[in-house]
Amino acid sequence: MRELISAAQLAKRIGEMGKEISRDYKGREPIFVGVLNGSFIFMADLLREVTIDCEVDFIKLSSYEGNASSGTIHLRKDISSDVAGRNVIIVEDIVDSGLTINFLKSRIEDSMPSSVAVVSLLFKREVAKLNFDLDYVGFEIPADYVVGYGLDMDQKKRNLKGIFSIEDELEKNCN
Repeated sequence: MRELISAAQLAKRIGEMGKEISRDYKGREPIFVGVLNGSFIFMADLLREVTIDCEVDFIKLSSYEGNASSGTIHLRKDISSDVAGRNVIIVEDIVDSGLTINFLKSRIEDSMPSSVAVVSLLFKREVAKLNFDLDYVGFEIPADYVVGYGLDMDQKKRNLKGIFSIEDELEKNCN
């Protein structure tokens, strides 16, 4: 595994993002909607950096089978909050193909919120096909398969403190 982003780099950037969001949403009391399972560590750290009143909810979607996208979105757990008329901030661990976040943003917009913003810790710009611009991005990364800090490979490696590329390991296993 090759470290792409250290724990110290994560902490610094998440602190900056928390300040940006707090400034942009002062007095607006947003609801943060975390996308499970990957966003839980990032969202917890981000929320500790936010200085405004807010609410929290979660949604669980899946589109991956092993280390490849299936191309189909499955809703595993829906949000329980009514977001109509609310300011919603979707919290993603990573935006890669864009399939999941395009689906989710559209789905939440159908519920008539006041606004919908997307914050993603990681963004694979070179492979993402988005219908909109991301509002807050922690780091742009290459198209490598990454693990750590909530991101997994077959539900493992989420507990790593940094972000690591396992592209070399995947190539070795395929040869």
